Amino acid sequence: MKKRILNYRYRIDDCLSGKIVVEDWNRLLEEHLIQIGFFQHERLIHLLVTLTFALLTFGSVFVVIVASYFPMLALTLILLVLLVPYIMHYYLLENEVQKMYVQYDEIIKRI
Repeated sequence: MKKRILNYRYRIDDCLSGKIVVEDWNRLLEEHLIQIGFFQHERLIHLLVTLTFALLTFGSVFVVIVASYFPMLALTLILLVLLVPYIMHYYLLENEVQKMYVQYDEIIKRI
């Protein structure tokens, strides 16, 4: 997904900078809105997954602290190892979609 979203955004940047000639800005706008919708959906799903892993991680830490159940530390470590990449991926999705909104505004100006 990272490669797809970055390649798409760079292609639109090339269209806006003139490196790629655009004959129909309205068609590009329609395609851009569809792609934004796809990436917004992906962003929402990853937000839910990230929040779930964060809650599970904090819950396991809570169990270790309150119940002094130290075997739960293994689960906490596993959850942390998974949580960090999820946060990084969500961060990428969030920032790229925000950049696509700016691109959208630029396309509207061209129309």
